[in-house]
Amino acid sequence: MGDKSKATFEKRQKELKRQKKQKEKAAKQLARKGEKTRDTPRAGGEDPDLAGLIPGPNQPPPEEAGS
Repeated sequence: MGDKSKATFEKRQKELKRQKKQKEKAAKQLARKGEKTRDTPRAGGEDPDLAGLIPGPNQPPPEEAGS
């Protein structure tokens, strides 16, 4: 009968280890999420990749303009 309690104890330890790892993983994800929001300040809410672009119809390419 000693084997059964040993197996139960090992299962419990394994489950506790798994739960601990999940908590650590969640904490890391939360930290990364906080870093991402902190690292991308935008002035006026404008995307830096789109700054200075004017919406509207595009100009035809130079080789098609003469045709």
